[in-house]
Order: sequence, then structure tokens, then C-alpha cells
Amino acid sequence: MQAKVDNKTAYFYTGGKKIEKGKKTIIFIHGAANDHSVWALQSRYFAWHGWNVLAVDLPGHGKSEGPPLNSIQELSSWVYRVANSTEISNASIVGHSMGSLIALELASSQPQFVTNISLVGTANPMPVSETLLESSRTTPQKAYDLIVNFAHSNRAKLGTNPVPGMWMTESSRRLMETMNDGVLFADFVACNTYDQGEVSAKKVTCPALLILGREDRMTPIKLAEKLQSDIQNTHTESLPGAGHALMAEQPGLVLNHLRDFLK
Repeated sequence: MQAKVDNKTAYFYTGGKKIEKGKKTIIFIHGAANDHSVWALQSRYFAWHGWNVLAVDLPGHGKSEGPPLNSIQELSSWVYRVANSTEISNASIVGHSMGSLIALELASSQPQFVTNISLVGTANPMPVSETLLESSRTTPQKAYDLIVNFAHSNRAKLGTNPVPGMWMTESSRRLMETMNDGVLFADFVACNTYDQGEVSAKKVTCPALLILGREDRMTPIKLAEKLQSDIQNTHTESLPGAGHALMAEQPGLVLNHLRDFLK
């Protein structure tokens, strides 16, 4: 489905269902150099179980027009304007990695709109190494290789997956390779320069769920501890056998925890 935001096309996947007033709504926000497709299982489940679903493609990603935005605050405002275009009055927000920072900022800046937040593969702060930041600017393919290596658990690299025929590491690489020049660098700048996480977390009054991978090397569990203490009402689930690509490595567990939290 498409909307116009800032006179540019904004795309969001609805799970094959129309947006209807009066239904509960869930907004899925992807991470750096990804798009709505990383939420395939979770978005379709909720769409077919009584929810409005907006799995957005952020500016410059997937089917949404660019340019990409390089600040979490701008991205949060953009997601809110997309939701407003559908006349949705409130929503549950689910974000992965960079998307979790966007969800956090949205809950802080628009508390009347956000019912609850689920932060998947999250950390605060979310620094990006100089090597990765520079390679994302000059040699994106090298950055993709580094991300694929660091984002997946050892189990995932061996090819084990509950979805038959899915090659997790190569699927991740191919998705990033569909992005336009400058998208990954802009995303990393947004993560690296976001310094309002602690302030925003302390403003959040809605319930929050953190879903973390025990083998996550990009946003290690230890870096999420501050979020757990800063947000007033937080529940945390840590998933065994999962790195940073939780929705691919443990799709069923991610869905189950979201479903239980949102009951």
C-alpha cells in the first residue's frame, strides 16, 4: 500500500488486508539496509488475526522513495506521518535494530499515539565501528560482508533454519544489495549519532518488550541493560541460538513473544 509523505511515495505492507478503522494496529519498522520483508511471518500473522498491519519501507528503502534520512528523530517523525495518512489513532510499535531506536523515539515523542513498544535486537547507545561506518560509505559490499558475518549466530551460518530451503546469510546479503547507494551509510549515521536514547527511554510510559539474541554481536545483550532500567515498564526475552537477525533465525519465537505481549 502507498501513501504520500512529503510529496514522496511511502510504501507499507499490510499483510494482504485493508486498513480498517476500529481495529488494533501494529507498525513494524525494519533495521539498517533492510525493508518490510524481514517481518514476513510476523506481519502476515497479525494481519490475518484481526490487526491492521503497517510494515513500512523507510525512505530510500524497498519501495519507498528516497533520499534516506540520517537521523532517528526524522525517521520517527516520518513513520508517524505515514500512520497519520491512514487515519490511525494509536498503534503498537515493533522495531528491529535501527527500527527499535525509531520505536523508542516515537513512544517518547508521541505518547498519545503509541500503545506499547517491542524492541527487537536493540541497544542504547547503538554505536557503529569506524571500520564499518567507513566501509558503508566507500565500499558497501565490504560492509555487507561484515554485517552478514556479525549479524548471524554460528548456527545460522551452518544453514540450519526452521524455514526449509532458506539460506539466511545469503538472503540477508541479497536484501542489502538491493539498496541504493548511500542508504546503509545514512542508516549507520542515524544509529551512531543518536544520543537521546536515555532521555527518550525515561519518558516512555507505555509497556515495553525487549527481544534479544543471546549470540548477538551487533547489539550485545549487555548494551540493552540500560534500556531495561530506564524504561519504567519493561519485560525482556532473550532467545537462545539467535544473533542479531532474530526474525530469520528464530521467527517462531519472535512471533510467540510478540503475540503473548500484545494479548
